This record gives sequence, C-alpha cells and structure tokens, in this order.
Amino acid sequence: MNPLRWSFRVSLLAGFLVCTGLIGFALYAQYELQMDPCPLCILQRVAFIALGVVFLVGGLHAPRGGGRWVYVGLLLLIALVGIGIATRHLWIQSLPPGQVPSCGAPLGYLLETRASNGGLAGVLLKVLSGSGECAAVQPILGLSMPWWSLIWFVLLGIWAVLAGARRSTVARR
Repeated sequence: MNPLRWSFRVSLLAGFLVCTGLIGFALYAQYELQMDPCPLCILQRVAFIALGVVFLVGGLHAPRGGGRWVYVGLLLLIALVGIGIATRHLWIQSLPPGQVPSCGAPLGYLLETRASNGGLAGVLLKVLSGSGECAAVQPILGLSMPWWSLIWFVLLGIWAVLAGARRSTVARR
C-alpha cells in the first residue's frame, strides 16, 4: 500500500498512530530509561496528545471537501505550537550554565496553586520561561528529546498538509 495514495481518513489515522507511538516512547523513556520530564517536556507531550486526538477525530470523521481543511488547519496550528515549545526548550538547552534559569516549582504544584500564580495563563508563562531542569540534555540516538520533538512536530505538520492537499488533487481527476 503506497502511503502517497492513502485516503484522507487513512492518512489521519496513521498520524494518530504515530502520535500514540511517540507518547508511548516518552512514557518508556520516563519509566524505563529514568528520564524525568521537565515542564517543557510535559507541554510537548500535551501537544502530541492534542495532535493525536485531532488526527483520530479527523480520521474517524473524514469530511469531504473544505471540511478536511478545518482538520488540516487545526493540526497545523497544534504542530506550530509544538514547534514553538520545542524551539524554546532547545534555546534553554543552548544557554551557558550561568544563564540557565534556576529550577522552579514542579508543574503539579504550579497547577495546584494556579490561583496565586496568575491563573492558568500565569502558570503557562512560568513554564515557558523555563527552569534549570529544562536545560539538562539527555541524548537519544545523538539528539536531545526536544530535537526529536521538533523533528516530529515538523513531520506531522507536513503530513497533515500533504493529506489535505493530496486528497484535493485526487478528487479533481
């Protein structure tokens, strides 16, 4: 079966399976390889889960015509958010040791005390500012986890656009 000829439905369901595999590997890395996720890693996981949910719903729904582009646009938006988070994480990892932000409170604590931290938006801003644990580099096959996340966000965003465009060109024939 040629992936370039897959239907919109199959393409999106394949995207869901990739996201599921990525989250599965993240859990394996956390629990078997003892790579505890930092707050930015957790946000990247949330973005992969959001991508997976939209891929699944879009694949099950498989709308015709312009409805497909609603899913593609949403997938691209989530992938771009993930790219932004991974890029921020890579920037923090590239800082010299003296410029790395100090370790902050754990994400769970920030969420529990979000009222005193400026609400959910305040917690998100604190997490995106990074912390010391986000600067730790633990390579997997030569790349850090945020590099792998960045690569996969880019690939999944491209995959979503190709799924929408491919179906549109097939429908015109």
